[in-house]
Order: sequence, then structure tokens, then C-alpha cells
Amino acid sequence: MSDQERQRLYEDKVRAQNWRRWGPYLSGRQWGTVREDYSHNGDSWSYFTHDQSRSRAYRWGEDGLLGITDVQCRLCLGLALWNTRDPILKERLFGLDRHQGNHGEDVKELYYYLDNTPTHSYMKALYKYPQAEFPYTALVEESARRGPTDPEYKILDTGIFNESRYFDVTAEYCKNSPNDILGRFTVVNRGPERATVHVLPQLWYRNVWDWGEDCEANVDVKPILLLDKSGKIRCEHPTLGALDERSRLNSMDRYVEESEGGSGGDGGAHTLNSQTNVVSHDDEDSFFLEFGPAPDGAPVPVLFTENTTNAERLYGASNRARFVKDAFHEYVVNGLQEKVNPKSYGTKCAGHYVLDLAPGQEIVVKLRLYQGCERPQGPAFTEQFDSVFRQRIQEADIFYKEVIVSPNEAERLIARQAYAGLLWNKQFFYYIVREWLRGDSNQPQPPTERHSGRNSDWQHIINKDIVSVPDKWEYPFYSAWNLAFHMIPMSRVDIQFAKSQLVLLLSEWYMNATGQIPAYENRFADNTPPVHAYAVLKVYKASGVKGKRDDLFLARCFHKLVLNFTWWINEKDCLGQNVINGGHLGLDNIGVFDRSMCKYTGDRLSTATPWMGFFCSLMLEISLILAAREPVYQDMASKFFEDFIAVLDSINDMDGIGLWDEEDGFYYAHIKDAKTCEPVKIRSMAGLIPLFTTLVLKERDFRENPGFGKRTKWFIEHRKDLSKKASFMCRGSARDSVLLSITNKKKLVRILRHVLDEDKFLSPFGLRSLSKEYEKEPYVLTADGIKYSVKYEPGESESKLFGGNSNWRGPVHLPTNYLLIENLRRFDYFFGEELMVEFPTGSGSYARLAAVARDLERRITSLFLPNDTSGGRPCYEPHEIYNNDPNFRNLFLFHEFYDGDTGRGCGASHHTGWTALIANILENQEEHR
Repeated sequence: MSDQERQRLYEDKVRAQNWRRWGPYLSGRQWGTVREDYSHNGDSWSYFTHDQSRSRAYRWGEDGLLGITDVQCRLCLGLALWNTRDPILKERLFGLDRHQGNHGEDVKELYYYLDNTPTHSYMKALYKYPQAEFPYTALVEESARRGPTDPEYKILDTGIFNESRYFDVTAEYCKNSPNDILGRFTVVNRGPERATVHVLPQLWYRNVWDWGEDCEANVDVKPILLLDKSGKIRCEHPTLGALDERSRLNSMDRYVEESEGGSGGDGGAHTLNSQTNVVSHDDEDSFFLEFGPAPDGAPVPVLFTENTTNAERLYGASNRARFVKDAFHEYVVNGLQEKVNPKSYGTKCAGHYVLDLAPGQEIVVKLRLYQGCERPQGPAFTEQFDSVFRQRIQEADIFYKEVIVSPNEAERLIARQAYAGLLWNKQFFYYIVREWLRGDSNQPQPPTERHSGRNSDWQHIINKDIVSVPDKWEYPFYSAWNLAFHMIPMSRVDIQFAKSQLVLLLSEWYMNATGQIPAYENRFADNTPPVHAYAVLKVYKASGVKGKRDDLFLARCFHKLVLNFTWWINEKDCLGQNVINGGHLGLDNIGVFDRSMCKYTGDRLSTATPWMGFFCSLMLEISLILAAREPVYQDMASKFFEDFIAVLDSINDMDGIGLWDEEDGFYYAHIKDAKTCEPVKIRSMAGLIPLFTTLVLKERDFRENPGFGKRTKWFIEHRKDLSKKASFMCRGSARDSVLLSITNKKKLVRILRHVLDEDKFLSPFGLRSLSKEYEKEPYVLTADGIKYSVKYEPGESESKLFGGNSNWRGPVHLPTNYLLIENLRRFDYFFGEELMVEFPTGSGSYARLAAVARDLERRITSLFLPNDTSGGRPCYEPHEIYNNDPNFRNLFLFHEFYDGDTGRGCGASHHTGWTALIANILENQEEHR
């Protein structure tokens, strides 16, 4: 069989087929987000809670359990479950908000992304649903009881999965054609006794009709789902089909609005006339949903309601519609049959399966969603249905056989699930700031504080796109520096999507007119590391072999990156000394100051300067690449070369402002103002950022770019002082090459003595973000009479910053490790055997930097691989169930960071954004074996 997935990617690229129209774009959490927050104080977690989410229609998106939707999130498909004991119908994942417990902002469920292809022709995920009452109260109360030094209370700690008393619910989707989606939900009773579970595959429209005339186009025509005589659910929507205006009106005028007055009415819902079940000329454009039969072969009952807020439950007010969003909860859990629409139409529907399973028994629930023009030939659930699944799974295997280079099956499994999580973490993100600030005509007006509060100076933002998010529950929004790292593994599986995402964040409806790239929805104006150029360059190099790469993509990004670079220089070099400020960019609490409480974390802290050196070197490299086709870019190369020199001066102690400390052999951030500049002598990952800058230039770069060559020659002759402080045009063992680096060989060796010390940075699982030397004796700094301290915290943070669920004071983070490993290899390429370092420090053994890089990769991959003693995976300590239970053993979570001592996964548990870099690390490891 040929690689059909790559054929689909090609068809989508040339717009022959819209294979990406449907995908896993449904958020894991819409409640508690900034978009849904209309509070006066900006506390999004408190304004819209998990308890409210089942009853309250969302304004800016939707969420669901292992669901899918179209690219504009108009029609959504997801699961609902009930185990006959829970107080709540399980329609979405539960987790703590930032106010609940010692480590808030944390999902408390067991689910796993198992497979996915770039066009989402095949998707697979697993949810483990307890058979006992879900421990909502226990999770909240015990988490609240625990202090910041106590371990996080996870759902496995509740004992609810003991004796395997749970259901495995596997959700699979595949595409027979772009608009013919097959769903298969396999439910297995893992427990020792017979158990019953209700399974409700749900289909619903995003609510665009309750907010007023400004919400969406065509809100004058309300969408509808209705059951016809054949048992199909017909889906009519003004923009979802391929309808032109005339056929749309001909279609929709078959439904008449019936108002029954006040709170007793249907709120404008459509009812049916005598023509409803007549096959009309527009059947080709409409979508249809079919549910497979119940286990006894009978047609499955279908429930209907409206995706409209239950104002009576939430506010004690009258409802706009008779049937409301939480009707299925009331029907299934409380047995209130009158809560669903007996006329079998609405904007939300569900097939209701009641499965009684013996121990070990499995039952499969099937559905099919398709557009009329792509309807299946014959019945929807023949052998052909399962045949399509088998074919798509086989095609996914063929695709990943080429993508994943390791022959080791254990490593291939890790990489396959890392890519699956990366692809599942695509999400529809909708946020138009001007409309959000103004409010909707059909709703109470937002408080006046909003107009000068969060994101009020970003009113150009118009986000209505599929974006790569770090974690669809904990971080259900884009984060600029996270996304940049996401696209590095993404380029291995879907180069087109990787390029489009990087271009998207540079577009005029994302990037500020000043040139700033929006950071994340909580605060677009926040400062995060300028790594976008790095991702652009990495994705460009992955776009083809040398000479056949996508130069247009590179040039398109370059021009916008120049604006971003200029913003950094203009906004952050506040003293005009080439020392770029902005605090510990993206590293949250890595420094001695809590950035949410201290004045020293912004423009007075110089940590950003090395990042700008990194940015300069990337822009210089891009300029030279583009100059090969357009000589005009030589001028830009010279410009960024001179900027790089300026950063070198500032970092390496020009006029007493530099970051290098000769006595300690390390780079430190400085607190500075117009008169003073004092170092903050803490050894952290922030001090290793200068090592990320290693640009190797060939002699031909100067020969083929004479303008650039002339300018650099002048600096070589007139700035000989630079070579004493940095690797400035120095030569090593690499023939016909020179090196540009913030540090020189002598300084590099001294820094690496700290980095490769197992009592400092070197962990069994990679490099810690803070030296372990601060474990027993925290670092203390006194500023303005106030004492600030920081200590080594290998796992979760003891600070409440970001809910206590984000930490750079000790854990291992993959993106910074990835950057350092890559640059160690560049240093080794340049210096070769001329540069040997003691590894580990104090061992008496010496190695080339390439060998050090290989060992660091080995340490990182050991997080996920069974160890030689117990066979356990360090990332899952102390939960032995992942080592001993065959139904857990091959399931992976990809956490935000890992304990610097034990390797235990911490932070967001589905962070297959930047932690998907493990796939690249495995690939590099294989290439250098």
C-alpha cells in the first residue's frame, strides 16, 4: 500500500480536497478561560466554573470529552458518559481551578492520546472512567488540605481505580472522505463485576444565536438538528454546507419558527412543516448523523435539546428556551424525561446507549457523520465501516514507519504517542478582543473596568483559527513561545501546518502594530523569549533538502520578524546600553523574585539580553540564506551582524554592565537603573542562555556576499578586543569555518563545569533549570531592605504563582535542554577534539561535547523508557500501576516538566506541545548512535 496519508496531505495543500475540515479541534476546557470571563476583576476561574459549565452556553467556543469539530467549531461531536452513580453527567473533563488546592489549574482525570494523523484521517484516544462515584469532593477537599510542600493529590491517589473498577472508553474517528466521518467508541469493563454505563455520543452546534447581532454572520438563520423518518439526524446550518444563498433559503424556509410565549417557548427554535421529510435538491449539501444500533440490534433512542443557558438554574431567571443545555444531565441522571424535546429537534442531540457489561466484556458503539454529497453507498454500518477503519489504521502505520526512524519498538511507541498528543492538541481558538471588551447586544454590558484592564490595548486581535495549544485542558490557548517549539516536531509530520502556524502569529490580526507577538490570552503584552525566528529557521530547514527549500516562507516570516526585532530593541533597551530587559522571559519563577509581586522583574532585570543575542544570530543566518537569491539581503545581514556585536559588548562587560562573572565563571542577571548595576548571583538556566548562540559561518558566506564580507572584515580589524571575550570570528578544527558565539572556549569550559556537575545542574534525566546547590542553602538577596530567596524545588513549585503548577526552580524542561544539546553539537562540530570537558564534573573522565550531547539525550529519553532494575518508567513514579497493569503499561503522559531528582512528571499532564520534542530527541539519538 502506498503512503495514502501523504497523498491526502498533498490533496489538501493544492486544495483538491479539504481533508483538514474536521479534526480534534474541540477544546478540553472552555470554562475558566479569559474568553468566557466577563468579571470586573479578571478572575476567569471564579467567573465561569466547572459546575456551571453543564448549564451555561459558551460565547467563544465549545468543549467536550474526546471530541471533534469543524475548523470554525460550528458543529461539534463528543462523548458523554454516566456510570449510574455520578452526580453529574460526564460531558467534559474535571480539574481544579487555581484557587483549589496546593497545585491548582490541574486536570484530575485519566485520558491518553494514542494516535492521530496530520489530516486526522485516523484519530484515537482513551478515557478511563471510574465505576464508583467520581471523587469530585475528595479531590477538592484533600487538595485544599495539603500545603505547598505536600505532593499533589491525583485521582489515582483516591483509590477509585483499585481492583480495576473502571471502564476503558476508546474513542476512534476516521474519514472515509473529507466529509464522511466514522466514529467508533469501544467500551470495556475492566472490573471484576458486571457494571452498567450510559454512553451518549453528542452532536451540537456552537451557540451563536443568543448573543446579538454582532456575534456571527447569518445569525438570523438559526441552525437545527432534526430526526427524520429514516432515523437520520439532519443537520441544517447556514454556512456549514456548500450551500449558495438561494439553496440555503430554499432549505431553511421548510422550517417555521413557532413561539409559544415567554419562558415556556422554544426561544425561536424551528419546528417542522409537512415537507420536512421530503428529499429535496439540497440533500447533497446538508450533513447527516446516523447512530449505530443498540447492543440488542434495536434503533437507539435519540435525545434533543437546545444548546442554550439554563438561566433558571444559574440565576433564578426565566429561560429563553423551554429545553436547555443541561437537559441530558437531567434526563439521564435525574430521570426527568420532560427536560428533552419530544418533537425530536433542537441544536443539541445525543444517542442514548445503556450498556450492561460483564467483567472483561467490550461493546462497540458506532456513528457516522457525513455530508449528503459524500454519503455512504448503502447502509452506514456494514462491513465496509470496519474496513475503512482497518485501512486508515494501516495507512497511519505506513506513515509513521517513515516518520519515526528508530527501529526500537519501545522508542517508536513513545514517539508515536508524542506525535498523537501534538496533533490532538490542535484547537479552535476564537477571541475578538474588541467585541469581547464591548460586550453583546443581547447580554448585560461588561463592567467598565474591562476597558482599561486585560488586553484592552490589543483591540486589533481577531483570532478565529485552528492553533496548536500546549495542553487542551490546562493551557487551552496559544502561547507564542510554546507554539514555536511545537512546530519543530510538527514539521516532521506536517510541514504545511507548521509553516502556517508560524506565519499566523506574525499576521496582522495577531501581531501588534508595534511588532510585538502576542504572548498568550491571559496577557498578550507579556514578554516571552524571542524564539519565533528559531522555529522559522528550523521549519524552513525541514521543508526540503538544501537548494529546494521554501524560500518564500522564510522571506515572508523574515520581514515580520524584523518588526518584532525592532520592537524588542525600541521597547526593552530602556537605558540605551544594548542591555535588553524584561525579566526572566518565559521562565516564570526561575529567579529570586516572584514576578507577580516585585518591581525588579521587569525593565530593571537584564535576563533578556542573551535571548537577543540568540535572536540576532538567527536573523543573521536567515539574511544570508535569503541573500543567496536576493543580494539586497546582504545589507540586512550586515545590520544583524552589527547588532550581534552590540549584544556581545553588553553581555561581556562593556563599561561595567556585562553579565559575565569572571570569579564564578557564569553569566548572571543584573538589577540595574541609571546609576547602579548589581548582579543577582544565582545559577539557573537563565545563565545558560548565552550558550544557545552558536553560528558557524563558512568562507563562502563571505565570498558570495561581498558587502557583508567587507563589513565583517572591518570589525575583525578594528574590534580585536571582542575575541578575548567571545567566540568572535574565531577558527577551530572545522575547515573553512568561523564561529560567532556569545561565549568563547575558555568561558564555555568554565560554565560547563557547573552544568555537568551532578550536584548542580546535571540530573539523571537531563539538565535542571536551577542548580541543586540551593537545596539546603537557598540563595538570599537583599534589595531595598527586603530579603528575597530562592531554593531548589525539583518538582512542583511551592509558590502560588500560576496556581503552583508551574516551576523553573529545579525541574527538567525539554525545550531548554533541546536548545542546549543542539548547540553543544555545534560547538563540537567547530572545535572537535580541541575541546574536551570533564564529564561528569569531578569524575576525572573527559569527553567531546558531542558525547556529552548524546548522554544528555540518553538521560532525557530514560524518563519514558523502562529502567533496568524495576522495569518502571521514571516519569510515572510513584504510581506502580503504570508498571504492573497491562492496561496502563504502554500509555504515556507528556508532562510540562519533570522532577529534577526522580524524573516524575509534573505540571500539565498533556503538554504534548513542547514535550513532543521527545520525538526529535529520539530521532537525533538514533542518528548519532
